[in-house]
Amino acid sequence: MKSYIVIGLGRFGEALALQLGRLGAEVLAMDVCSENVQRVSPNVTHAVVGDAKDKEVLRALGVRNFDCAVVAIGEDLAASVLISMNLMELGVPYVVCKAHDETYQRVLEKLGVNRVVIPEKENARRLGRSLFRHNVLDYIELSEEYGILELPAPKKWVGRSLKELNVRAEMGVNILAITNGKKTNISPAADYCIQEADVLSVLGDNYALERVQKL
Repeated sequence: MKSYIVIGLGRFGEALALQLGRLGAEVLAMDVCSENVQRVSPNVTHAVVGDAKDKEVLRALGVRNFDCAVVAIGEDLAASVLISMNLMELGVPYVVCKAHDETYQRVLEKLGVNRVVIPEKENARRLGRSLFRHNVLDYIELSEEYGILELPAPKKWVGRSLKELNVRAEMGVNILAITNGKKTNISPAADYCIQEADVLSVLGDNYALERVQKL
């Protein structure tokens, strides 16, 4: 099971923590505001009140044991920088940081964080799916229930034709397109055999897409 610490439980941070929790991840949610912590507590693995600017607080929480940390503060650049530095110095392998705008983004990228997101460009649900499944290349949310997932061909599908796989009946999804290198096959024929280098664009509801991600 993957583990995440989400620091800052404003609208974006809360949505991300809840999304990761729904996907089955271990989530530690953290904020300086007890009300924010109490609000998400029932839906995440752990929720704590604490100041992530204090390195010793993070050390005591064992942040180096988490797979990924997300700094979801965004509006306070100085705080984001300090927290990100603390996380990297303590050995967190992958640090994601929310940025208020592109100026903040450039500063955080120079700092060396692994990924910077601007909420106006990348919503929490999409980010959650991307972080939770390392093999997901992109996720486009069509509605609260449906989306399009772009991911490398599952190993179980390689060498099998679309007719044989019958993904619509078996998985409840549709393969919209298959890309291999620079070539994209829109609405591939039933006799197309999945290749190891294929990237699939798959349409379905959230439950069905989660099943595909687990293959």
